[in-house]
Amino acid sequence: MSTISPTPTAALEAELVEILGERGVSSDQRIRERSSVDGAKMSPILSEQLPLGLADLVAFPTTAEEIALVVAAAVRHGIGITPRGKGTGNYGQAIPLQGGLVLDVSKARAVVEVGDGYIVAEAGAQMVQLEQAARETGQELWMYPSTAQSSIGGFLSGGSGGTGSIEHGSNSQGFVVALDVIHASPDASLVHVEGDDAQAYVHTYGTAGIIARVTVKLEPLRDWRGVYASFDTFADAISVLREVGKLTPTPRLVSADPPVITNALPKDDAFPADRASFRGIIALEAVAEATALIEGAGGRIEDVREGPQTSMKLSLLSYNHPIEWLQKTSPGTYFHVEVGGDALVDRIDEVLEVYPGGMLHIEAQHKNPIGMLAGVYENADQVIAGYDKLRALGVGVHSPHQWYVDHEVERTKILAATTDPAGLLNPGKLV
Repeated sequence: MSTISPTPTAALEAELVEILGERGVSSDQRIRERSSVDGAKMSPILSEQLPLGLADLVAFPTTAEEIALVVAAAVRHGIGITPRGKGTGNYGQAIPLQGGLVLDVSKARAVVEVGDGYIVAEAGAQMVQLEQAARETGQELWMYPSTAQSSIGGFLSGGSGGTGSIEHGSNSQGFVVALDVIHASPDASLVHVEGDDAQAYVHTYGTAGIIARVTVKLEPLRDWRGVYASFDTFADAISVLREVGKLTPTPRLVSADPPVITNALPKDDAFPADRASFRGIIALEAVAEATALIEGAGGRIEDVREGPQTSMKLSLLSYNHPIEWLQKTSPGTYFHVEVGGDALVDRIDEVLEVYPGGMLHIEAQHKNPIGMLAGVYENADQVIAGYDKLRALGVGVHSPHQWYVDHEVERTKILAATTDPAGLLNPGKLV
């Protein structure tokens, strides 16, 4: 009498139950659906294409070592693996385009060690958790993303910069000390890489190796203040942004919004209606100089607040988050494009004219300002056509309406040819 062999997916599920227990893997449709989306709805272009994919299985390892065991099992069964942290990315990086296994690392969240100038944590540890652990030793993270609940693995795999990156640049510019990564092999185990070797895995969406444990830099804790100011016009607000960003000590964050975006932010007495908002996380010893610069440009100080919760609140209103609040006021109306360069200040009127209803959230940055340019959405062709117009003005452009790797692509392809020869790591994202 012949027996029917289980499908590769069923066989993998059975093996993962042995590794993780009954609760460590699921084929329940609701869980698969919930684990197959991220923040891609922020993009109207991607929203029109959703759903982009649905997981066949979801695994929930609780340690870096278990992550390696799950990867090895999936490779043995020839099933693609899409890594997932907290799912806060906005570009579909965590969506399983070809089904297969979603590897949810959010339960592998131990802080392993806090040392002098560094912290070691598993990939699922949230950034706010790392910041708190660092503060208990008189230190703080070099940087953390605007979505502070993001996992450190997700931030390094798919993020770029955030609070602290005025001084330190992006997360691929020295933040990472070392990584323990997992390659796509049938006997996969943790591979320790340091320095430049570790940087090769940053911002690659896990396509060349899945990050399981990280070591990132800390610096001495400073006494920060949240400085809230407002201006009559956005032009007045951005006229002083670069100067405030160059204060000593370097601010952790400096950002500004035009009145329309300010009006969409959560209600706060420090955000007076119909005025441009200017916000900064400024070292206590630089607050007086920041105040002088702001008032000298025609602004007024609305409040100066202290405490770690103030810094976290301001961080949550940086980068693309103000555009998310804007989108909530009129669902389906607005899109955004990530932009950078001095032209965001020097040629702001021309920049805003590229898209109907143009408005800009802007951040002081390591070298040149960066921002999120919002406009009224018509169609994908309209958005893409604006990229060349912006570049002609000297504006750097990064599209948030795509799910594929666009950082060090050739280097990543060369690495992945060795670390993922069968193309099982986040398939569809390295093109």
